[in-house]
Amino acid sequence: MKFRPLHDRVVIRRAEGNSTSKGGIIIPDNAKEQPQEGEVLAAGPGVRDESGKLVPLGVKEGDAVLFGKWSGTEIRIDGQDLLIMKEADVMGIVEKTVLAEKAA
Repeated sequence: MKFRPLHDRVVIRRAEGNSTSKGGIIIPDNAKEQPQEGEVLAAGPGVRDESGKLVPLGVKEGDAVLFGKWSGTEIRIDGQDLLIMKEADVMGIVEKTVLAEKAA
């Protein structure tokens, strides 16, 4: 990717949403609910505190995260639909074991 976020911004790829309901009904793209989880593709260096010292971000590339429903700005880079948001909009990091159990 040719984009590097600044300060406390992160670039996130949204996780794929389900295309069928629990009952087996196929949901069209325009009616699907956007997932509120994704993967961090890039993160800025951090923010400076009052003394000028750089405070690094709590998330890093490859982290699976949860974020608010209306968080971030949708952009398109290299043909991918991505989100840019501040680290404060990220609610938490999902551990890999939780994702593996959810996929199974």
